[in-house]
Amino acid sequence: MPTKSTPAGDHGELVYQCRLPLSTQTLRYLTGLLSAHLKKIRSRWRKLPAGRIAVIVLGALRHDQRLADPAGGNLISRTTVDRWLKELIDLLAARAPRLERVLAKIPPVRVAASCCSTGR
Repeated sequence: MPTKSTPAGDHGELVYQCRLPLSTQTLRYLTGLLSAHLKKIRSRWRKLPAGRIAVIVLGALRHDQRLADPAGGNLISRTTVDRWLKELIDLLAARAPRLERVLAKIPPVRVAASCCSTGR
């Protein structure tokens, strides 16, 4: 029986898809945040629209997968996904309240003296 040394079938890139439980509100928030940032820095174009970028970044964060996996499935490079990931994290961090502001809003805790004394 003769053997063949050529691969069987198409041996292109494998793409895997998964369902990502996201609220529409989360996706719209990130898309709006990224769109406003792109307008602010006067970015002319991106390989993908802001909504797709947000989904790819959220998928990479949620599933903790290698950045090459979502990159290959969307025909972009791993370094592009890495750059988008860092960019969205920076945008979210800039919107987050600072620790000292949050701590200033917390009322001081008062401990009653009677709870700690033994009464002897």
